[in-house]
Amino acid sequence: MSDTPNALSDQERAELEQLRAEKRRREADAAAARERAELERLRAERDAEARDAAAHEREEQARRRMEPGDDLAMPTAQKVVFAICVVLMVCGVLYIAFAPR
Repeated sequence: MSDTPNALSDQERAELEQLRAEKRRREADAAAARERAELERLRAERDAEARDAAAHEREEQARRRMEPGDDLAMPTAQKVVFAICVVLMVCGVLYIAFAPR
């Protein structure tokens, strides 16, 4: 032992330093774990907000599609089929009206 009664021996001092280093490692590991948990929480929060925003946008698009418009908002192919049906109906009516008896 050293000359003062409360002084640590070299072996005790080395053990104390080892225990302090181990404590710092545990604290650093705990801090890293807290940061990882916070990162995961923030990512989940961001993903949930993105999903909510996407769902809201889909709902808004669906609502806009269901609102009545001023013009006839049909695809071109549907307009062509509609026009052909009208022409055939007019031809049928004219055939019936002017058919020989």
